[in-house]
Amino acid sequence: MDKILLVPVFLPLIAGFILLFLPNRLRSISSVLTLVISIVTFVLGITIFTGGKSEYAWSILHLGEQLGGLELVLMLSVKPLGAFMLMFAMGFGLLITLYSLRSIGQSMARVNEYYAAILLTIGGSAGILLSNHLLFLLIFWEIVTVSLYLLIATGGRNSNFAATKSYAMIGASDAAFMLGVFIVWAISGTFVISDISLATTSALSIIAFLLLMIAAITKAGALPLHTWLPTSGEYAPASVMALLPAAIDKLLGIYLLVVVTWEMFIIKPGILMTILAIIGSATIIIAVMIAMVQHNLKKLLSYHAISQVGYMILGIATGTPVGIAGGLFHMLNNAIYKCCLFLCGGAVEQAADTPELDRLGGLGRKMPFTFVTCLIAALSISGIPPLNGFVSKWMIYQGVIEMGTTRTGWATGLWPIWLTCAMFGSALTLASFVKLIHSMFLSRLPDKLKGVREVAPVQTIPMVVLALLCVLFGVFYKVPLNLFIYPALNALSIGTEGAIFGTWQSGLATILIIAGIGIGLLIWAIGKFSKNVRIVPTWTCGEVQSNEEMRIPGTHFYKTVSRMGGLKQLYESQEKGYFDVYDQGGRCGLTLTAFLRWLHSGILPMYLTWVTLGLLVVLFVVCGIW
Repeated sequence: MDKILLVPVFLPLIAGFILLFLPNRLRSISSVLTLVISIVTFVLGITIFTGGKSEYAWSILHLGEQLGGLELVLMLSVKPLGAFMLMFAMGFGLLITLYSLRSIGQSMARVNEYYAAILLTIGGSAGILLSNHLLFLLIFWEIVTVSLYLLIATGGRNSNFAATKSYAMIGASDAAFMLGVFIVWAISGTFVISDISLATTSALSIIAFLLLMIAAITKAGALPLHTWLPTSGEYAPASVMALLPAAIDKLLGIYLLVVVTWEMFIIKPGILMTILAIIGSATIIIAVMIAMVQHNLKKLLSYHAISQVGYMILGIATGTPVGIAGGLFHMLNNAIYKCCLFLCGGAVEQAADTPELDRLGGLGRKMPFTFVTCLIAALSISGIPPLNGFVSKWMIYQGVIEMGTTRTGWATGLWPIWLTCAMFGSALTLASFVKLIHSMFLSRLPDKLKGVREVAPVQTIPMVVLALLCVLFGVFYKVPLNLFIYPALNALSIGTEGAIFGTWQSGLATILIIAGIGIGLLIWAIGKFSKNVRIVPTWTCGEVQSNEEMRIPGTHFYKTVSRMGGLKQLYESQEKGYFDVYDQGGRCGLTLTAFLRWLHSGILPMYLTWVTLGLLVVLFVVCGIW
């Protein structure tokens, strides 16, 4: 059983590396091989999860006593938190591979690279979730970062810029990750995660925690290091966004944050938890406000993916069992419904040949499976009962309230602000998805989309599976909580006693909701098929209006929001990249380059002046002369 832990890690990694060098004429082999390996890794993920605790160690390198006897050991360990995440990560890999069989055309020039990157993502994710050694966790983390770059770069026009931006921002956070790992090693003397328990009482330990936290929230896509995600969403294939930023990146980022916060460090209520609460609340509100005014489907979904990360971070920041359980459950739920939404968006883009909302409409009858699954996922992300998004958000609300009433520290006095941000964010999310559903499925069908049809079954099957999970994990929410979430918290010594201190009858609520929908459909049917109803074309002043003239784009729903005083200036600044860390860093780099060019003027007296000043600085600093 122990050696089986190597298979989900190295089988996809080796196969993915081979596919990178496979000739283009063998591109059909890439899809088949990726599908077979994704099935194998998913089965192994289930086997590892159900098999209980297991460990495997492989000594790779011993550096000798002159370097402190440092030994590089591949340590794989099955823990409740990583085990259930592994199973779902492998499941997402399988669903995306199945979806890609038709969404990724064989005419694409980089098919082999695309499927290779999927396998590298699967193997790297398995390595992260099983690693008990910080150095190997860092190595697998970098593999996932490289695979993200490769996947985004397959998107065609302008995707290279998005891939470069994503790699630069996540790569910078990975540098912080590396520095934090070595600071932890310098303090604790070990790279073994299960042996590390550092109190955040010294400046060095606090710096290490903040560096690792930066790596986690950047991978998850939280503010202010989030801007790589919407840029990727605009240009990358929908299947790429569904696999990494929407699903696996969220799992890995929140996984690292939980491990750092509750396993590697001892965090007391105070400034660090307040920082997490501020990041979580700001991410919820700011990202959803930006999402409301987006016209590009994938960009809108990307900002919602960012907003949902705020709930996870806020749940972890509460420090309460119900809040942390809610944050972890929301991480899982978000991966499910956000993956479904991106797949639905990709299906619409493929069928209509555009992701722009103002060019879409009336696709509900043309694409019924996509419409129903997208509607379920949209209601779930908006926190509508009895779906899974409601349950995890409801637990986070309870965690915030419990933090304010039973805990001490800087963050507790501000709990009404955190709660308001969380609840108001849900309302804005619902408002935003009203626009999306109307724009794509319920408005007038454009004339040029009359020939649109539903996508292939291999694409609808993953969407249906994910939509069903949204329903099942909401109605029967105690099953995933007892099976996945609570064992992970107990293993972290957080405890789950009284984790849900307010219950609701999900079965009864579901029956009542279904009855209400049934009554509504009955009333609609009576009006629809009544003999007294006469359907006539739309006309103005006796002139029949064309279909295109009567189309009202859903993108205008919240246009007034972006024109309100104060918000208008913020929206304009956001569009210009003033709040984009990547853009501002680039501007600073260009300014520094211009300054250095000015210094290198080619004039000898200028060079002599700098040499003299340099010598004075050396004399002052090194020799202590003044």
